[in-house]
Amino acid sequence: MTIKIGLVSVSDRASNGIYQDLGIPALQQWLKQALATPFSTVTRLIADEQPLIEGCSLVLTTGGTGPAPRDVTPDATLAVAEREMPGFGEQMRQISLHFVPTAILSRQVGVIRKQALILNLPGQPKAIQETLQGLKDSAGATLVSGIFSAVPYCLDLIGAPYIETVESVVKAFRPKSAQRPSA
Repeated sequence: MTIKIGLVSVSDRASNGIYQDLGIPALQQWLKQALATPFSTVTRLIADEQPLIEGCSLVLTTGGTGPAPRDVTPDATLAVAEREMPGFGEQMRQISLHFVPTAILSRQVGVIRKQALILNLPGQPKAIQETLQGLKDSAGATLVSGIFSAVPYCLDLIGAPYIETVESVVKAFRPKSAQRPSA
């Protein structure tokens, strides 16, 4: 089974061609490395507005999460949400605080809408990877878990397709009772 993943980059300037969007390519590259399950993506580069992507099991947005008046990604996400998953936003900020004190200004959220998980990620490629994958020491041991380790099990719980990760990139956590034999 192929999982459908929506990738949304929210930026007034990139959508107007003022600079090149780096968020979607960074997300696509990371997913190619991290997912063992076949997937397809639906991508959108949009201005800071409130669109709705339907039919995706997982929607990852990048950008538009700060306190500026035009940063409305979390507002749009919460407007379509059925349930908020606050742990995702908390962990994203925790990871970013290892690098910048302004991480506390981020309004990143994670929500559930029907059988889709929607996550607002940072806008910079390096921060996207750190947020998804977590922080490791020089020997490769995990210092801080990335949010993606919880994504596959969350998708299981909401009835979305079962996905597997490439453990050398990010190890998905599932209780033993929820694990399936690898395909």
